[in-house]
Amino acid sequence: MEKEDLKVLNKGEEEELELQGYRLCRWRLALVGLGVLFTGGFLLLLLYWMPEWCVKSTCTRTTARDAEVVLLRSTDEFQRWFLARVRVMLAPGRNPFHCLETQTTSPSSPSCPFSSPPLANGHTPHPSDGNPDQELIKRYGDYQPTQIRYFTFHSTTYYWSDEVQNFGVLTGLEDLQVSCSTLHSEHSVGLTRNQQEYRRLFFGVNEIAVKVPSVFKLLIKEVLNPFYIFQLFSVILWSADEYYYYAVAILFMSIISIATSLYTIKKQYIMLHDMVATHSVVRVSVCRPNNEIEEILSTDLVPGDVMVIPINGTIMPCDAVLVSGTCIVNESMLTGESVPVTKTNLPDPLPGDRGEDNDSVFNTEEHKRHTLFCGTHVIQTRFYTGDLVKAVVVRTGFSTAKGQLVRSILYPKPTDFKLYRDAYLFLLCLVAIAGIGFVYSIVLSIMNKVPAKTIIIESLDIITITVPPALPAAMTAGIVYAQRRLKNLGIFCISPQRINICGQLNLVCFDKTGTLTEDGLDLWGVQRVENGSFHLSEENAYKENLVKSQFVACMATCHSLTKIEGQLSGDPLDLKMFEATGWILEEATEEETSLHNRIMPTVVKPPKQLLPPEPAVTPEQDMELYELSSAHEIGIVRQFPFSSALQRMCVVARLLGEKRMDAYMKGAPEIVASLCKKDTVPENFADVLEGYTKEGFRVIALAHRRLESKLSWHKVQNISRDHIEANMEFLGLIIMQNKLKAETPAVLEDLRQASIRTVMVTGDNMLTAISVARDCGMIPPPDTVIIADALPPHDGQAAKITWRYADKASQTSHLEEVNITLDDVCHIDEPKKQELYHFAMNGKSFAVISEHFPDMLQKLVLHGTVFARMAPDQKTQLIEALQGVDYFVGMCGDGANDCGALKRAHGGISLSELEASVASPFTSKTPNISCVPSLIREGRAALITSFCVFKFMALYSIIQYISVTLLYSILSNLGDFQFLFIDIAIILLIVFTMSLNPAWQDLVSRRPPSGLISGPLLFSVLTQILICLGFQTITFLWVRQQPWYTVWTPLSDACNNSSHINMFGHNNTEIDDHNIQNYENTSLFYVSSFQYLVVAIVFSKGKPFRQPSYKNWPFVLSALTLYVFLLFIMFYPVKAIDEFLEIVCVPFDWRVKLFLIILVNAAVSVVMEGGIDLRYYKCLTRLCCPSRMTPKARYMHLAQELRVDPDWPPKPTTTTEAKTLPENGSTYQIMKNS
Repeated sequence: MEKEDLKVLNKGEEEELELQGYRLCRWRLALVGLGVLFTGGFLLLLLYWMPEWCVKSTCTRTTARDAEVVLLRSTDEFQRWFLARVRVMLAPGRNPFHCLETQTTSPSSPSCPFSSPPLANGHTPHPSDGNPDQELIKRYGDYQPTQIRYFTFHSTTYYWSDEVQNFGVLTGLEDLQVSCSTLHSEHSVGLTRNQQEYRRLFFGVNEIAVKVPSVFKLLIKEVLNPFYIFQLFSVILWSADEYYYYAVAILFMSIISIATSLYTIKKQYIMLHDMVATHSVVRVSVCRPNNEIEEILSTDLVPGDVMVIPINGTIMPCDAVLVSGTCIVNESMLTGESVPVTKTNLPDPLPGDRGEDNDSVFNTEEHKRHTLFCGTHVIQTRFYTGDLVKAVVVRTGFSTAKGQLVRSILYPKPTDFKLYRDAYLFLLCLVAIAGIGFVYSIVLSIMNKVPAKTIIIESLDIITITVPPALPAAMTAGIVYAQRRLKNLGIFCISPQRINICGQLNLVCFDKTGTLTEDGLDLWGVQRVENGSFHLSEENAYKENLVKSQFVACMATCHSLTKIEGQLSGDPLDLKMFEATGWILEEATEEETSLHNRIMPTVVKPPKQLLPPEPAVTPEQDMELYELSSAHEIGIVRQFPFSSALQRMCVVARLLGEKRMDAYMKGAPEIVASLCKKDTVPENFADVLEGYTKEGFRVIALAHRRLESKLSWHKVQNISRDHIEANMEFLGLIIMQNKLKAETPAVLEDLRQASIRTVMVTGDNMLTAISVARDCGMIPPPDTVIIADALPPHDGQAAKITWRYADKASQTSHLEEVNITLDDVCHIDEPKKQELYHFAMNGKSFAVISEHFPDMLQKLVLHGTVFARMAPDQKTQLIEALQGVDYFVGMCGDGANDCGALKRAHGGISLSELEASVASPFTSKTPNISCVPSLIREGRAALITSFCVFKFMALYSIIQYISVTLLYSILSNLGDFQFLFIDIAIILLIVFTMSLNPAWQDLVSRRPPSGLISGPLLFSVLTQILICLGFQTITFLWVRQQPWYTVWTPLSDACNNSSHINMFGHNNTEIDDHNIQNYENTSLFYVSSFQYLVVAIVFSKGKPFRQPSYKNWPFVLSALTLYVFLLFIMFYPVKAIDEFLEIVCVPFDWRVKLFLIILVNAAVSVVMEGGIDLRYYKCLTRLCCPSRMTPKARYMHLAQELRVDPDWPPKPTTTTEAKTLPENGSTYQIMKNS
């Protein structure tokens, strides 16, 4: 039953959940109520912290369909539990897209998972005339109200579907799986008010509601944190033990901590609310089926509404697809890229062209060049007479792109880092130690016949001592300081917990253009093609003889530039290419577009000085006709924007006075050449292209085609780009120079010296990328580059990879073909000489290898340095593949098409001018990669700080635990003000100043450990615990051996200072019920106070990850002040201080002996800690594990395997085929080319 009814939600997605159905059980509820009563509410707290226990203890298991409560569990590595109440809604039908009236939506569609016949009699309503309101009432009369079960989780509503027998999400219009032509024909008219209201039942109000919780709600949530509950328990316990001052001090600190936390959380909610609320509710115009335009609030929008985009632009309140007109949009809120993007209307294939290839199903990701995303700023629109700029609403609320971003901020994934997991284990160890003390104190108290109340209080007191209450605040301090230092370096962080993880990075992926190289490209030259052969390269195209050539026409028209406030704006490459022609771009004004029908929205023309001289005009000639024939103006009729998936863009243009139109295309040379007639592509095309790309040039190819005369303006608006982009004529190449940023080589060298691997992942040509990788030092000159060319299965042949070796920098320009016989490969048994090699591959090969050679992929990413022509989602897959072999991966990009990779990486840093881009955890205002070493340095410093603080807090607990345990043996304890002095004056002061050490200026090749449970760290903590235990025990036993020692009473006179003793005794005879004042207490108080300071100095590590502690003046000043104060009260007792701290007077010679104990303790601690850093741990490792240890990280394990593999790296001219070999279980075999 349980397995059968375990449902999976969002299968295969990041937020995949397992669902179990439960029904409330009255007798179980009653039992839990009694349990809550008997435990004083503690059981209720436990159930609040553990949703799984809460549901299982109050409910019985049932099917998901009949559930009243659902128990959800995330399927990721965290396995978190959640619960949600199932609610019921009454609606006329189950399917939001059901046609209540005649327009826009198809009846119950089998492609929609939530569709079902909504009428009681099973018939679909027929169109009929009449008043819509009366019609709706009539139809509602036919309906039996349907019960719809749903629950809301993380701002997403899940509805029950009888068809799929599971809960699912309604995202929007995409649920219908509509094709592009259907969107135009059936969804571009608009919805009636009734249809709109009906859909709103399912999709809800169109708003991204970030509710700012009340202070009371936040307070309850914060106070019910297990840590604060433990503090409350401690305060009650200390008050019962009459430690009033200490209890009040801790309570006061907790209140300050809660208040600070509340203020921070509230501020974050308000910031997010304000960011989301800006322009989220606006007035919008929507189309109704009877050609009416109605103004409504954006909150009323539902998927299927047709929205009119205003001329002067707007902030989009939803995700919508353009069905008519063009928009210029600033998408910096989503991508961090501030260059405006041109959005064109969704293509509407002509009836004869609506095959599977041309009429694809609409998808926001595939058709993002036609989709206006929520939160983005529409700067201006272009339209024609009678044609408004319209967009069909596709998604609303939290389903939109902006909604998903807000959800990812509101409900972040927990950070999986070894440090945090180890911290919990460490706390459990402390609790175990506390348990030993707990049992010890009970046994001791029973043996000494102590009253039961005292036994309970003192045994529980041991637990509160062992688990330090200030630990979370102390751990956070280091991260807060690191965040502040990063901000000073111009690096902004929206995920502070990731700073520590950045200290572990051992591989960084870089985007190329705009990251390693300059954003702008300079035109190096052009190389035209005529009659199927290349001309010599020319410096520019700004020439009179070329002004009317198709090559220059292509340069002038094939772009997505637009004028914003009189300034040309758009992609930097387009801008450089257009400026090189010297042509002028003119856009139609609003008045012109409203006066003329089908006016060309954009016209380009050469400057007059480039046109040939005009002949004299005879009077007979018609002046107007002459001007028309002599003007050389080209109007851009249709634009197919650049697509990173297709790697090209295309425009349809018409020369003034010409009847036929022309198509111009530009893009990646290999792609453009494949779409051209073979006879127009020069034979030496591949060699010429290779020559340029090897020198690091960015090469763009141009092509042209004269379109058929039957293609009218209207047909062109609806034709698919595949019809246009075929049988083109190859025009030539534009060669752009992409210069390296000045900082790039030095930064990459720093990373190489620090043993941090660098990888290039780019959308550019592979040979260009390899050239840039060599230029910037990512691939050193002597190293070999092996190119992996993978081909998918074809005509019954298996997928295969062909290996070829690219030239080294010093070699000739052709690819090296080396013939190696099988004898050459395997006749020697000795270990092979290690040759440094790098793999390079393009996006197509990466896709084939990922699918058909999954085990080969892990080997390739181990030495893969250049990944070219990578689509945005492939960049994310590469990051995942690298993480799959246990690399800690950083990613640095410009934020435009790297969003997924930036988010997926352990440390994603976006080079953006925006202060904080939601695209990545870190955003650098410095527009070069120098921010990467800075981030790693700060991450390492923050990580070491976390270790230092954790070790110090653990030692502080243990030192105090040892003192208290020793004093319990004589039925004594530390005093109220002694606890107060240790916890406030020593611990808090030291903990918050020891975190201030800045990062070390150099990146070293050594990495800090990733977790607390590591050899050196544990050895360090254990040795310090033993040292402190030893010296405290020596002190405790030695003081009792002193000749002057007697059991202390108020009349004792060990100092021979009768007046002091009498005074002291007089004050304390009555009140010292706890036996605080004695020689053992005083001696241990002095020794332990110095021990706290000694371990703080010993653990406060500097080089090689942090600046030395002596440069941290607040820490040095705090430590010195405390040393001076403790030495002063030890050698020169002050009556008031002694009374306050409940210290008794001891002879001077004993103070000298205590001072010697403290000195020897400090010396042993320093020597041992230094020894661990240098030799001791290595010696210990050799003794314990003389054989070579198997590396923990998978990439190290793989590297060891490959080092002894004679077939690795693959030899040139060999082919690897995907083939299952049962004898060794491998999925591929390497074959020799024939």
